[in-house]
Amino acid sequence: MKTYYAKQKDVIKKWFLVDAAGKTMGKLAVRIATILRGKHKAIFTPNVDTGDYVVVINARKVKFTGRKLDQKTYARYSGYVGGRKEVPLKEMLEKKPAEVVYLAVRRMLPKGSLGIKMLKKLKVYADEKYPHASQKPEVLEV
Repeated sequence: MKTYYAKQKDVIKKWFLVDAAGKTMGKLAVRIATILRGKHKAIFTPNVDTGDYVVVINARKVKFTGRKLDQKTYARYSGYVGGRKEVPLKEMLEKKPAEVVYLAVRRMLPKGSLGIKMLKKLKVYADEKYPHASQKPEVLEV
């Protein structure tokens, strides 16, 4: 038997729609990262982008366990002395709810150029409206 390696031209990309309302953030992010990476397919190859597109709606209504809403913070650094900023999760959910889901999935994907390609297939929206209806995404239960 020979090992099969997928080529980029052989991969058929599908679109999935995920409703994040009432779902636990970690479990949701793991499922989305698996689909973006292509690990759910039999032709999965680690060095080829075999994943599918994922559209996430209702990011504002995602659920967190424990005391994460009070304790978790998101840090960023400008590069200057004293340029580190921390934003609590509760504030991020109010101002940029799509960014919370995006960052959770981003940290589960490979770092480097392949991970960047995979991340471009993730579309996150805070509410139920999304502009990808013409792609006819399949509803994915998480």
